[in-house]
Amino acid sequence: MRQKQLRLVIAFHTTACAMATEHLCRKRGLDGKLISVPRSITSDCGIAWSAPPELRQTLESSLDAAGIEAAGFYQLML
Repeated sequence: MRQKQLRLVIAFHTTACAMATEHLCRKRGLDGKLISVPRSITSDCGIAWSAPPELRQTLESSLDAAGIEAAGFYQLML
């Protein structure tokens, strides 16, 4: 069984924003992946971006610069 670790989870209002985040992160070589929104988070969209917590500032500024609106940033054990 995989051991849980602290992850940054970014929730979105729309699936389009989640997909745009994946495209942006792949293009910039940022670590992370799309996941189903954990039950502990409520979101309009069922998809979230999971990344290492140390990328929070980079992701916040990158999403803001790209005009991608996040519904929330969370740190969870996944």
